[in-house]
Amino acid sequence: MELFSLQSVLLFLSISLYLYFSFFRSPPHIKPTRTPGFRLYPVVGALPDFLRNRHRFLDWMSVVLRSAPTNSVVFWHPGGVRGVITANPAVVEHVLRSRFENYPKGDRFIALLGDFLGKGIFNSDGELWRVQRKTASYEFNTRSLRQFVMRSVTVEIETRLVPILSRAAAEEAGRALDLQDVLERFAFDNICKLAFNVDPGCLAGDGTGEGEFMRAFEDAARVSSERFMYAVPLLYRVKRWLNVGSERLLRESIATVHEFAEEIIRSRMEENREARDEDLLSRFIGHESVHENGSASTEFLRDIVISFILAGRDTTSSALTWFFWLLSHNPEVERKILSELEKLRKQNGRSFGDPYSIEELRDMHYLHAAISEGRTGSSPTTRTRWEGWRAYGARTATSSCPERWIDESGFCRTESPFKYPVFHAGPRMCLGKDMAYIQMKSIAASVLERFEIDVPGWDTCPEHLLSLTLRMKGGLPVRVRKRCVD
Repeated sequence: MELFSLQSVLLFLSISLYLYFSFFRSPPHIKPTRTPGFRLYPVVGALPDFLRNRHRFLDWMSVVLRSAPTNSVVFWHPGGVRGVITANPAVVEHVLRSRFENYPKGDRFIALLGDFLGKGIFNSDGELWRVQRKTASYEFNTRSLRQFVMRSVTVEIETRLVPILSRAAAEEAGRALDLQDVLERFAFDNICKLAFNVDPGCLAGDGTGEGEFMRAFEDAARVSSERFMYAVPLLYRVKRWLNVGSERLLRESIATVHEFAEEIIRSRMEENREARDEDLLSRFIGHESVHENGSASTEFLRDIVISFILAGRDTTSSALTWFFWLLSHNPEVERKILSELEKLRKQNGRSFGDPYSIEELRDMHYLHAAISEGRTGSSPTTRTRWEGWRAYGARTATSSCPERWIDESGFCRTESPFKYPVFHAGPRMCLGKDMAYIQMKSIAASVLERFEIDVPGWDTCPEHLLSLTLRMKGGLPVRVRKRCVD
């Protein structure tokens, strides 16, 4: 009874604090401190404005950062939450490279994602991070892994993605298809093959099947990211202790994900084969860094695998979702991409529909530039559009276009990662950047040369869904038509 009373009191206090701050309005005699960007109130700091704007957090942050002279702001609110938010490339470089050792992930970040990601490469610091980074860096630079990825992507495109789009195009009036959902299923199948050579088949058949592992992984990622948005950090801990609400769903989802991954890991380790498969799990099992007292750690391997699935699951699919939406506004950009594909096809003697090789994909400079422009459009603080983007509550006409990524020789140039940190920068630069572009260009080229993608209501700017990656809220409904090919 005493334990139940304590739980009730803690829950009541947490809810009371939440409701108080949610409807907090500073009295006229209490003036907030005016600092560049933020309004900081006595006792509660930036909490009132945070509560009023967290449903539009990225839009709000963009306005705040633009109003700050250095595009950097400091914030705090009760619960020990303090931080710096910046859109200044010089500050980004200072944090991510120049003084990298001074800016670890930190205890709060690791604690919020620890239940899901454990001690994986994206949720660790110091020596533990360096060991994983060194091993992963070596493996990602092997030619055999690149070939394995290319084979997996090609098979998924030819046997699943293209047939699904063909069936949608064949229906009368063309049924609406959620392209974001299709791309996410593609990415999940592909990253699971890369991670541990297991095909969950999320895009198999009619592309609507939903495996337990995929559903649990989505829920775990979503609820974990929501922890960052609690006004009172204590509240999620109370819910976790009581095992109620979203924290109960998180615990159940994580249990499903861990059980699935650990079963595969144990099975793979028991095989004890000399000839390993080409997936990341097999490569890490054979590496000395994952061994403890002469035997590989199942938990360590699990955290590594889950981290890489998270990295590959939504990133490429989100980028391509925004890319296809942006393309619907710019038919001239689409025509230039198709012209580049036709030129490569004739130059290399390819027949229509033949899979592209890695070398051909690397020669698609304009497509690379268009995807890079699309990734800029879907990044949190640099939302631009090829023309007339509805940016953060106001219309802005820009002259930006894919051509700005093309140098004088016609090659896609590399922008500073500190100005354009889509793939992070410094020692934590994304190891899968090249593979991500190979996959995105392969999908985009294969879809565009076969199909016309119509986006109904293209004049309405979609909302973004704040999660561990920047997804499109409500998906991307499209209608698919077969492209007429000469």
